[in-house]
Amino acid sequence: MAEKLNDAERETLLQPLLGTGWVHEPRRDALLKTFTFANFVEAFGWMTQIAIRAEKLNHHPEWSNVYKTVDVTLTTHDAGGLTELDIQLASLMDKTWK
Repeated sequence: MAEKLNDAERETLLQPLLGTGWVHEPRRDALLKTFTFANFVEAFGWMTQIAIRAEKLNHHPEWSNVYKTVDVTLTTHDAGGLTELDIQLASLMDKTWK
C-alpha cells in the first residue's frame, strides 16, 4: 500500500504540479485539474491513453468528461490522501496533454 506524503515530500513534489495548473484541495487532500481539448474525440482518446497507463500503475483517477473537457481528481483512498502514485499520475497526464 502506498503511504501518504509527508510534509517534506509535499513541499518538493507538489510545487512543480501546482505550477502547471493542478490545485491542491486540502479537505480531501487531493489534486484537481481540468484538461481542455479541441473536441470530444481528442478528450476521449487522451482518457484512453491515461486509462491504460493508470491500470499499469494500479492507480485510477476520479474523472469526468463533458464534450472536450476532462475534470480530474487524484487522491489515494487507501492512504487517506496524496501519495507518490498521485504525483506520478498527475505528471503523466501533464506530459501526454498538449
